[in-house]
Parts: sequence; structure tokens; C-alpha cells
Amino acid sequence: MENRLKNKNTHNPDLWTAIQHLHKAIAAGGVDPKLLTLVHLRASQINGCSACVHASVAGGKKAGETDDRLHNVVAWREAPFYTDAERAALALTEGATRLQDGAEGVTDEVWEEANAHFTEEQIGAINLEIALTNFFNRLNRTVREPAGQTWG
Repeated sequence: MENRLKNKNTHNPDLWTAIQHLHKAIAAGGVDPKLLTLVHLRASQINGCSACVHASVAGGKKAGETDDRLHNVVAWREAPFYTDAERAALALTEGATRLQDGAEGVTDEVWEEANAHFTEEQIGAINLEIALTNFFNRLNRTVREPAGQTWG
């Protein structure tokens, strides 16, 4: 796969500043960075974004995440490696990511389960991580960003 952008080094300081502010807002939500990595990974798997899947795994390993947890997040319902809170966040991730073609989205059950494990501030941070991940997934899929590459 070859990136469609001919000049990835185009510098747009306003764009990068906005993204940095979103990352700061997510970090301020008080959610364990390892959980945010799992959220990023799961949304990226659903969207088929190889660049973000690669980045999630690399970031997760750097944060101390285990291979078992990283490799099995695609089958988190059946895998024994996740807490109830992590499962609630992953269900929220799937519901918020799968909005196409009349998909149910985030059900009341999924929302209530997330509320049982996280504060409103934490849910806000998780939702923002999901949204930002979906944003990057769509950009990367559009320009065909290959896994293992970095933005200029």
C-alpha cells in the first residue's frame, strides 16, 4: 500500500495544536493510559486502519501492556484478560464506532455499564478517545497510510 499524499510534511500548526489539545483533554480525564490504548486498538481494528492498529500495539507495549491483552482485544468478550471496567469501555468503543447502516450504536445497557465503572469525566475522556481514533482511522484509510509509517 502506498500513501496517496505526495507531501506528508505539509505543516499546519493549527491542526497539530488542535490535536494536541484533544490529547491533553483526554489525558485530563483520569483514565488509565493502558485502557485508552485498548480503546484505540479496538476502534482501529473495527475500522481496518492498519496504521492505527500498529501504533496502538507499539504504544501499548511501550506503556507496559502485555502481548496477551494486545493480541486478544479483538476477541475481548471471550478472552480472560480484561477487567469488567475494561469490558465496559470496549463495549462503549464498539457501539460508538459501529454507527453505519442502521447499527444500534451505544445502547442504554452499554451506557449504564460504563457509568457503573467510570465517572462522567472519565466517560467523556473515553468518548473523546473513541472519536479521535475514528477521526484518525478515517484519515488514514482515505490517504492509505501504511502501517509502521509516521506523520511528517
